[in-house]
Amino acid sequence: VPLQASGGGLEQAGGSLRLSCAASGLSFSRYTMGWFRQAPGKEREFVASISSTAITYSAAVRGRFTISRDNAMNTVYLQMNGLKPEDTAVYYCAADQNPITRTSQYWGQGTQVTVSS
Repeated sequence: VPLQASGGGLEQAGGSLRLSCAASGLSFSRYTMGWFRQAPGKEREFVASISSTAITYSAAVRGRFTISRDNAMNTVYLQMNGLKPEDTAVYYCAADQNPITRTSQYWGQGTQVTVSS
């Protein structure tokens, strides 16, 4: 099941970016969708997830990032405001019929986000 992530780029600290992840070939509304990120030399870390009943954020992004989904478009979004240099990472979207974890079922190819100070 391909997940296509897009929207990354280079932004200054304090700026905003919106990531998108389009899914195909699954009953999208039944899946929990999420975002992880991985900075150089670090483990992949959870950023946010959204199901039909709950939205969860990591402490590092809560209050700055917003996850949303459009089930008609089979797409999940991550609106990133107040970007910081420490947000620099490759961002991956994930899909799972169970709660999102590092070992979730499906992963996108990743999109680079770079925040300059």
